[in-house]
Amino acid sequence: MTSLQSRESLTDAADDGGVDPLTIGRRIRQLRSERGMTLEDLAAAVDRAPSQLSMIENGRREAKLTLLQSIARALGVGLDALLESEPLDERATLEIALERAMRGQTFQALGIPPFRIGRSLPDDALKAMLALQGEIDRLRDERAATPEEARRANVALRRLMRTQNNYFADLEEHARAILDAVDHPGGPLTQRTASDIAAHLGFTLHYVPDLPNTTRSVADIKNGRLYLSSRLTAKGDPRTAVLQALSSRILGHREPTSYAEFLRQRVETNYLTGALLIPEAHAVPFLQEAKKDRAISIEDLRDAYSVSYETAAHRFTNLATVHLGIPVHFLKVHESGTITKAYENDDVNFPTDRLGSIEGQMCCRKWTSRVVFDVDDHFNPYYQYTDTGNGTYWCTARVEQSSEGAHSVSVGVRFDDTKWFLGRDTPNRGVSKHSVEACCRRAPAELEASWREYAWPNVRTPRTLLATLPTGAFPGVDTTDVYEFLESHAPR
Repeated sequence: MTSLQSRESLTDAADDGGVDPLTIGRRIRQLRSERGMTLEDLAAAVDRAPSQLSMIENGRREAKLTLLQSIARALGVGLDALLESEPLDERATLEIALERAMRGQTFQALGIPPFRIGRSLPDDALKAMLALQGEIDRLRDERAATPEEARRANVALRRLMRTQNNYFADLEEHARAILDAVDHPGGPLTQRTASDIAAHLGFTLHYVPDLPNTTRSVADIKNGRLYLSSRLTAKGDPRTAVLQALSSRILGHREPTSYAEFLRQRVETNYLTGALLIPEAHAVPFLQEAKKDRAISIEDLRDAYSVSYETAAHRFTNLATVHLGIPVHFLKVHESGTITKAYENDDVNFPTDRLGSIEGQMCCRKWTSRVVFDVDDHFNPYYQYTDTGNGTYWCTARVEQSSEGAHSVSVGVRFDDTKWFLGRDTPNRGVSKHSVEACCRRAPAELEASWREYAWPNVRTPRTLLATLPTGAFPGVDTTDVYEFLESHAPR
């Protein structure tokens, strides 16, 4: 092999990731040991200091080609023996793998400084450390869910909700037990009762102005203190924030080990919060009476329990099929047209991606959830019948404001079940073929012919569409902020 060929071999191998200074160094050490040479012997043979060769053998210094040629001659081998892509034995493979791991992000993130891998360190110890490092990496990958992985988890959870008609008996039982423990008489849950639930669980409530921006609440389990933003007292429903925080304690949630578990915990927390705000034992007779009178109304449910329209809509989907025999669908749509939440067990045919996910898809512009944004009357509910290729559906919808912009929240049923609802006499009708591309996802042919070659919009792409989800057990939460906050507020 010529010098030029050797140089090209070295460069190509390094680029391919097969040979690097660490691998070459381990080969030199292995060949030296096989020949009974000490580090000092080899150093003298190539006219270098032992410390310099030690750095090369440990992969901490890259040797020049001329020095590698000298080392190869001293060891009685050709240069290609140092540039082989495969390590010489299992021990060398383990040492190289652990050296690379120590230089990687996992060891650095854990604050583990690199250490010398001595010959006395057993192979089993090397294997154990590498196995632990691999498991840590696996868990980090699971928690750093990509948008595709998040959609898969969401699809699986929605399928579970559909099989149970969005009704979870165990969560209803948890709600009943807590309400009985604080002697709740039924009906709307007051702020005082929410405080009583906190006290029953061993927590005192503290409203503070400096709650970490990435959190809705922070529970100090050690000192039995629940921190919430003082802004809740001026805006929003403080009961919801309290109950959402306490629900995780009621359900015994542990630190999630995957995004799927994190998502499931969020759904359980929201479900239990709704079950506490709108107790099953009181709400079911209320809804059954409304059905008897053919006067079911999400607005009436909202007003009876002093909750948001979205909470009332969610709670109705929990109870409608099991207790009223009415299949139902629910949609939350951003003003951009993007579906952010969805549930259905009434065979409605919403657009999905190839994974079966509804969330993230564009809602048909003819559907009630989109049409309602163009309605001037924001004080009364909007009703609409929509003809689809899968039958006719009736929906009731409202627009609510949030920090992320306006959202529409709608609940709908099949035509045959419309008879049980107020608003069934609406004259509003639409035709949606959202399962057909031409309905919404392509412009009308005449418009497209006129403008396709002459239009170039600057897309306003949501940041989260292109990014992976935040890492950590609780995605998006800055744990340093949380720990510093707790340290500053802990009782002395």
